[in-house]
Amino acid sequence: MTKTPQTLTIAGSDSGGGAGIQADLKTFQELDVYGTSVITAVTAQNTMGVSAIYPMSAQAVHMQLEAVASDFELTALKTGMLFNSEIIKEVATAIHKFDWKNVVVDPVMIAKGGADLLQQEAVDAVKTHLLPLALLVTPNIPEAEALTGIPITNVSSRQHAAEKILSLGAKSVVIKGGHAMDRDYAEDYFLQANGESFVYRSARISTKQTHGTGCTFAAAVTAELAKGQQLKDAIFTAKQFIQAALSEPLNIGQGHGPTNHAAYKARIVEKREAHKIEVFY
Repeated sequence: MTKTPQTLTIAGSDSGGGAGIQADLKTFQELDVYGTSVITAVTAQNTMGVSAIYPMSAQAVHMQLEAVASDFELTALKTGMLFNSEIIKEVATAIHKFDWKNVVVDPVMIAKGGADLLQQEAVDAVKTHLLPLALLVTPNIPEAEALTGIPITNVSSRQHAAEKILSLGAKSVVIKGGHAMDRDYAEDYFLQANGESFVYRSARISTKQTHGTGCTFAAAVTAELAKGQQLKDAIFTAKQFIQAALSEPLNIGQGHGPTNHAAYKARIVEKREAHKIEVFY
């Protein structure tokens, strides 16, 4: 009997259900992997913003990591909102200790409503302790700028920022292009330590239902890696997953509503055409 792939998300809890732990577990379920979780913080938030953040202690994070490691065979994991340097160090220590592979780092820093989800002093901890362990880092443009200090205004600066992230020890990076609003398509730029690069291009979808897109994308990559997919193919599937989730909105909430995590599988079941994702080398 084939064992179900087992994954882990290390992130914050979103009371609105659209991002963080909740989005990750929904994505894992939709992509047929089993999801475990380590909660780093509890947030009070909805589609209109974050009103409070209650971080877990480093000890609470440590005990959750130990519990998961002692009973599950993880083939991939992702990190999301880690909040402070103490938690980041606990996570990095566990990844080393348990020799976890296929680590996807989503360097969550700022919520849709503008709330800081990563303390400023923790940015250095991400760069020092976490990025060297990452198979893939998935920053959006503002996050990539914060990690590198490089303003991303064109193709050249985007490549420069990606190279800087790899110089910090990550094996690969994909800089998501959703924040570049000067065109009618979105481009995600992928660069690997061996110099191989791709651009994933998809149609831009005009919608406010975007809460949790970054979490969902990184979780989809993680799920595919857990199933043994090659990184390039995992990213391609994640692009299709998030395009479906954005294009069939649930229209929930009064602000930035959550994406539709069920849309991708529904398309497969109903044999509807997948969204076109172009790959440029």
